[in-house]
Amino acid sequence: MLAHATVDKLTALRLPALAEALHRQLGNPEFAELSFEDRLGLLVDAEWTHREQRKLRRRLRAANLRRQASLEDIDWHSPRRGLDKAQLHALATCAWIAEHRNLFLLGPTGIGKSWLAEAFAERACRSGYSAYCARAARLFHDLHVARGDGSYTRLLARLAKTELLVIDDWGLAPLAPTERHDLLEILEDRAERASTLITSQLPVEAWHDVIGEPTLADAICDRLIHTAHVIKLHGPSMREVRAKAPRGDSAAPAAAAATTKPSAPRKRD
Repeated sequence: MLAHATVDKLTALRLPALAEALHRQLGNPEFAELSFEDRLGLLVDAEWTHREQRKLRRRLRAANLRRQASLEDIDWHSPRRGLDKAQLHALATCAWIAEHRNLFLLGPTGIGKSWLAEAFAERACRSGYSAYCARAARLFHDLHVARGDGSYTRLLARLAKTELLVIDDWGLAPLAPTERHDLLEILEDRAERASTLITSQLPVEAWHDVIGEPTLADAICDRLIHTAHVIKLHGPSMREVRAKAPRGDSAAPAAAAATTKPSAPRKRD
């Protein structure tokens, strides 16, 4: 009776996994053969795993992922080129995020840049980092709206705290004056403090022209380029490949993959 009261108290203390694990132990005589330390260790492991999984679900929701993308699912036999397995293995460890470095995925439309970017974001979340993915046009729109409703400073602060910011489809159109200043504000907060992943159809050499104002272009590129890994993709559009594939053929939508197992989540608050 006392043990069941303990289960109820654990539930009231918001320790549901620990309570469930204790209830399971009480109903299984095999656990009686274990020492107190072993049984306590199993209970603590159950609660810790539950909390880590809950944190991971929160990080994945906050990442704004639109695709079910994972580095393990990348098809190395796809007709796309430009990927190096050794480089992907290294990037899959997320050491570049720990070092606050950036990553550029460059190549023509349809090559799988956005899919690969979200796969990196998903890996970052599973490795204990916060991430947020947004198309460049939507990000600038959100900043414009935030400036109007008074939440601009809060939005900038949230972006600054995000450990991996993915800006997708960068450079589709020249930046407006406010967009140039917004981007500089974002990157100033993140430089050498957090990582930024950018996908673009344009080579880095063309970014100055897209930004438009030479002084701001220098400042923006200076905060992005010098600490960046670059992956240049080339090959046919995967949308075209899928359209031509026989019905029922599930060609993978990514350009390459790291085959390493996910690294153990680091300790987070």
